[in-house]
Amino acid sequence: MDKVVSSAAEAIDGIVDGSSLAVGGFGLCGIPSVLIAAIHDAGVSDLEAISNNCGVDEWGLGVLLRDKRIRRMVSSYVGENKEFARQYLQGELEVELTPQGTLAERLRAGGTGIPGFYTVTGAGTQVAEGGLPWRYASDGTVAVSSPKKETKTFTVDGEEKEFVLERAIVADFGLVRAWKGDRHGNLVFRQSARNFNPLCAMSGRVSIAEVEELVEPGELDPDHVHLPGIFVQRVLPLTPEQAADKRIERHTTRPRKDA
Repeated sequence: MDKVVSSAAEAIDGIVDGSSLAVGGFGLCGIPSVLIAAIHDAGVSDLEAISNNCGVDEWGLGVLLRDKRIRRMVSSYVGENKEFARQYLQGELEVELTPQGTLAERLRAGGTGIPGFYTVTGAGTQVAEGGLPWRYASDGTVAVSSPKKETKTFTVDGEEKEFVLERAIVADFGLVRAWKGDRHGNLVFRQSARNFNPLCAMSGRVSIAEVEELVEPGELDPDHVHLPGIFVQRVLPLTPEQAADKRIERHTTRPRKDA
């Protein structure tokens, strides 16, 4: 039951060229930066990353993207990362853009053994009809486009509506960061850092959590646990320096009222 590993290199053991990774975080909030750095140091490439976004140019998944380690992204947001946009538009990166709520549910479904679900999101658009550019050719034409998805009509509140079938996501590995975790893999996330982290851990066949504070089994109030240890296979305790190394995506300020 003790899932603690002694190093980041041990934590990412088994992640090889071509692996698929479900990576927690939203922007730079709650991203597993230590695990991402270890993957970069290991030289792994040809990765498929499933994450809300791709970090920024010099932090998070952006580090792997910068060095052409990512072959394909499944995400909902390209902004804040100029290299992400450049690689996509230049045909160097395949990108499956997915509505944010749909992405969250696809990850959750994968973790709970549900193969697919119907949603109204995207009905009547290219999300359902196909033709969204997944990868461009070097001349700007579309080399790979999204396929047409199955749709079905349901009666909701007396009105017939079209729904789109979305497939669940199951990744080879889930990578997350938690505020606290115990040796059994039970995790607590702090405030908005909770975001996609529980879902990415659920969707991974092998899920790895870097934790800012490691506690002993029994120390976490069961009512406070956001993700039970059944979804986590490895726990990496961070040093105080690693836990404190967090980047702010965008600084905004306003004058003090008493200034």
